Amino acid sequence: MFDVSPDEVFRLKDKRMIADTRKCNFANDSRTEVLQQSEGVLAKIIEQQTAKLPSDIFLWAAGASILTAMALKIRGRKNDALFVGQWAAPFLLLGVYNKLVKVAGSDRTDLK
Repeated sequence: MFDVSPDEVFRLKDKRMIADTRKCNFANDSRTEVLQQSEGVLAKIIEQQTAKLPSDIFLWAAGASILTAMALKIRGRKNDALFVGQWAAPFLLLGVYNKLVKVAGSDRTDLK
């Protein structure tokens, strides 16, 4: 069926064993790295509270700041419109943070 010499079989097995060893070492290294990078107490508290908020609150807040900025601009209040319009980006970033906290959890090393 296959014309493979015994030496080639050993070489293939050695390559597989080396690849498996590299995978195990990588997994152990990443676990050690995760254990060394744990979150502080304040970050955990903030993430627990943030995770309780629905994600679309931040989207609505960003949209409201844009609409409010447009209304202020139409009324001729240019500086106020610029100030309120710049709130959209932080609201969207907070929404991304909220989503990450919900999906990834506070800290992968915590045992619950």
